[in-house]
Amino acid sequence: MFIASFLTFMTIGGFPSFVEDMKVFERERLNGHYGTTAFVIGNTFSALPYLLLISVIPGAITYFLPGLHKGYEHFIYFVSVLFACMMLVESLMMTVASIVPNFLMGIITGAGIQAFMVLGGGFFRLPKDLPQPFWKYPMYYIAFHKYAYQGMFKNEFEGLTFLSNEAGGPQTIPGENILRDRWQVEMGVSKWVDLAILLGMVVLYRILFLVIIKTKEKIKPIITAIASGPHPKQTTQVMEIPLTTPLHGDQSSV
Repeated sequence: MFIASFLTFMTIGGFPSFVEDMKVFERERLNGHYGTTAFVIGNTFSALPYLLLISVIPGAITYFLPGLHKGYEHFIYFVSVLFACMMLVESLMMTVASIVPNFLMGIITGAGIQAFMVLGGGFFRLPKDLPQPFWKYPMYYIAFHKYAYQGMFKNEFEGLTFLSNEAGGPQTIPGENILRDRWQVEMGVSKWVDLAILLGMVVLYRILFLVIIKTKEKIKPIITAIASGPHPKQTTQVMEIPLTTPLHGDQSSV
């Protein structure tokens, strides 16, 4: 939970660079260098190596240091969830940057959105204890932390057996029972389904980012024209100077 929330929350620090990227894009878009779709695709692929790097290094430190579930398959899944979360948060912040151009207000907005998702992700309060009007429906299901938490819990507890401290009960308890009874994890789906949902949310946020940019390109000239108001009709006054011609009576006689 800590690594999935803290590491992704720290990506807010890169928001000022997102704002600068949007300024560069708007200038180059006006010059006709490339289109909106090319910018979104290029921005996505250019960020992949760096996001993968900052997912593998902290993931390796936080996975092997406390001695989590052994096996490279579990480690690869752990890093994959971190990578999907990093991609998702970057897509979210790019979407916020396209709507809120001011970097200070953008940081506040992005931090607020992620804070709501963390609180409604099902860790601080278990899913059955969340208030239904807002935190359970829809915040619990649209927060990507829900799928990250449950995927990591399944990756760690499934297939393991733990000693039980309950008096008069069985001496051991399967990890699946802990997930289902204590953490209220949805055991009907695999952990790979949770990862697939995270990747699907990445695509959804990128498409939303593309739609917002295209919509702003069409609406911005209309808003500018309405805000400027109708131009007053300019009138030009032409002053005619009459020609002075001598009268017949004023002619001097010779």
